[in-house]
Amino acid sequence: MDEALIGTMLASTLRLATPLIFCAMAGLFSERSGVVDIGLEGKMLFAAFAAGAAGAAWGSTALAMLAAIGVAISLSWMHGLACVSHRGDQVVSGVAINIIAAGLTVVLGIAWFAQGGQTPPVTSSVRIQPLFPQVTAALAGIPWIGALVGEGVLGHNALVYLALVLVPACWWLLFKTRFGLRLRAVGENPQMVDAAGVSVTRLRYAALTINGVLCGLAGSYLVLAQSANFSPHMTAGRGFMALAALIFGRWYPVGAMWACLLFGLLDAVAIRLQGVHLPLLGEVPVQAIQALPYVLTVVLLAGFIGKAVAPQALGRPYSKER
Repeated sequence: MDEALIGTMLASTLRLATPLIFCAMAGLFSERSGVVDIGLEGKMLFAAFAAGAAGAAWGSTALAMLAAIGVAISLSWMHGLACVSHRGDQVVSGVAINIIAAGLTVVLGIAWFAQGGQTPPVTSSVRIQPLFPQVTAALAGIPWIGALVGEGVLGHNALVYLALVLVPACWWLLFKTRFGLRLRAVGENPQMVDAAGVSVTRLRYAALTINGVLCGLAGSYLVLAQSANFSPHMTAGRGFMALAALIFGRWYPVGAMWACLLFGLLDAVAIRLQGVHLPLLGEVPVQAIQALPYVLTVVLLAGFIGKAVAPQALGRPYSKER
């Protein structure tokens, strides 16, 4: 296989998997604490809109990211208010967040920018640029090294590397710290945690706050690194893919990361195969190629959702016994 093709596919896989990794880690904290989070899609979408609107209006990368994170945390807290404080149905609340985000981002986009729900493109100074452009350029002429290391590994922005570093960091936080032990215990047996004098509500809100920060980073990436502006429904089901990756990874960070990379690879292959003529098949329909990641999502959910062992208290509202 051509070295340039391998390098391009590696680079595309990492770029396309980055928002999925952020979103999967967000769902990991929420669901490990016992709160089902169907609303990953809506949080990421609203965060992307906030990043696009703030970046276009204020011309600042930091303010755009803070706006995205703030909006995503607010939605996470709204989910917590409905499900943790008032013990509502967690699936219904998550679906409501998705519906609100899908509709309100379009309405606000039309009202504020009058561009059919889109935001104006952010300037190049606001977009997040690659970290090592000089190194990539210096390695470009070296066979294989230039394609694999230069373009494939070192040709990315800071959020791509942050997503990869986040995986072992989440593993350490969940499995090697007291906070992580308590968080996992809340998702398994909240009565035991409450009996030990630790607030179940506080721990679940802490998990949802981390969830909001990571969803905000995922949404920021879509606008500030991957695209130049927000467009309606631009998340295109990535929140549900991240949820499928989380289930496939059995609620463990490393397993979820590999599933996200698999989705990213399929997405990269789908982009590469558009318009390609295959032997005996001719030109493959674009729609069939674009459906590959979504077909894999259904296959993974159908094949693994019954085998994966979820946290025991997942989806069960906790009511403190008096």
